[in-house]
Amino acid sequence: MGELTLRRRADPETGEQIYEVKLKDEYLMSSLFTVAEEELATLGLAAAHGTDLNVLVGGLGLGYTAATALTDNRVGRLVVIDALPAVIGWHERELLPVSAQLVRDPRTSLVHDDFFAVVRQAPEPGTKPYDAILLDVDHSPTFTLDPSHADLYTTAGLTSLARHLAEGGVFALWSDDPPDAGFMATLSSVFDGATAHVVDFANRLTGGTSSNTVYVATRR
Repeated sequence: MGELTLRRRADPETGEQIYEVKLKDEYLMSSLFTVAEEELATLGLAAAHGTDLNVLVGGLGLGYTAATALTDNRVGRLVVIDALPAVIGWHERELLPVSAQLVRDPRTSLVHDDFFAVVRQAPEPGTKPYDAILLDVDHSPTFTLDPSHADLYTTAGLTSLARHLAEGGVFALWSDDPPDAGFMATLSSVFDGATAHVVDFANRLTGGTSSNTVYVATRR
């Protein structure tokens, strides 16, 4: 998908260390804006029931979704899949603010794989289904990082993903765009209780408020 870069810089006003990830010339994420990534875990797990939850996170990034999931003491196992070995390496070397929290927690497994290819396939026999799948890879269902991801956001793609969830399991998705009525219709065709949560946060760069969307739905 192109050259991946992790950089650290100091805020000229506060001296705060800011971590940013770029793919080619495009900014993917910044530690300045983590509220919605954290809410992806909070909202997704709030909809999950039971204890000893088996949770899958698609997309490691700066690690805030996974780290927030670990703060829920019902989580018994956390698998994080990322297609970019460099990202996993950053965390294994504890280069990012939440890296130690992730890699030193015995519940965490960081896996180098293609999340989209994994959920296209039927689960292996005897595999324990996930109680929640939290996904933050693409900018939105209609603005993907790679064209090969687009099929996930169709009825067929979501149906394949749902096979990896336990009965009543939760699928939650981060999006940089406002709620999309078309995607909500597709999501509702596969899952129950589909909801689009708008997550507002202060944008220090613009001096205003920005927002992301977190979709949450439950397997039928």
